[in-house]
Parts: sequence; structure tokens; C-alpha cells
Amino acid sequence: MSQQYPPPGPGFGPPPPQYAPAPPPHAAPQQAPPYAPAPQQAPPYAQAPQQAYAPAPSQPAADGPDFLAVDKRNAVVVDASGVAFESSGLSIEFRWPEIRSVHYQASPSGKALMVAVIHMDGRFFECVVEAKPRSRLQEWFPQLAWVLGHYRPAG
Repeated sequence: MSQQYPPPGPGFGPPPPQYAPAPPPHAAPQQAPPYAPAPQQAPPYAQAPQQAYAPAPSQPAADGPDFLAVDKRNAVVVDASGVAFESSGLSIEFRWPEIRSVHYQASPSGKALMVAVIHMDGRFFECVVEAKPRSRLQEWFPQLAWVLGHYRPAG
């Protein structure tokens, strides 16, 4: 046996008159029903220029050395703003204040650079960039060490 329930009502609707907010005595009668949503206003922080929070991507973050390793699919960038990985079209950026440490090494085959970022909360991110020709890997190591030492002298 199934029990039949009455169909649901048209919704909550406006509040009963005894609970509806009373208009101020000097206000004109409202055109919209009292339950209509109030017009949205932009919060005060949205009026600040975007430049105040982050530099535009086309502008360099600051003067200083940078490191770039690129292959067909992946890239690693280290500069004044932090470390950025690109892998198969997906990008992730880490700012220096959110980075606990950066590690790098050659892949087991010796054909790629492996760079890892350890986030302050312990998460681990890695990007692998192929070195073609293989001798490029030996060029990348001293450059990367120097740039990381410039921004993170303690490690």
C-alpha cells in the first residue's frame, strides 16, 4: 500500500503580514513585493584596481634572475614571484611565501630535469622537463642552483 500525499504548495511565498518587515514611515510604497531580493551592490574591495593585488601577467614581477626550462609539453619557471610549472597545458604557480622548499635532480634515465615544490602545508608538486640535447641538463643545474640560491639563500 502506498500512501498518497497532497501536492506541494507553490513555494514559501512572502512572509505572513505579521512577520513582514514594516516600511519606514517616511518611505514611499514599494513597487516590488517585500520578498524580492535587494539589488546587489559591489563590495568596496571590488572597486580597488586589480593591479593592487597582483601584477599583470605581461609585466615582470620584479627585477632579478630567472630560470626557464622548457620541452614540448612541460616547463619550469623560477623568478622573483616564485616557481611556476606547466604540464601539458595546465599551469600552477607557487609564490615564495607559500613554498617550504624546492628540490631538483636528474631523472633516473639522466634525460630530464625533475623539480619538486613542497608547499607550506606539506603538499608535494613535481614537474619533469626533458633535456634535449642531454647536455642541456648539465647547463640547467648550475643556473637553477644560482637562481634558487638568490631567492632562497637558506634552502
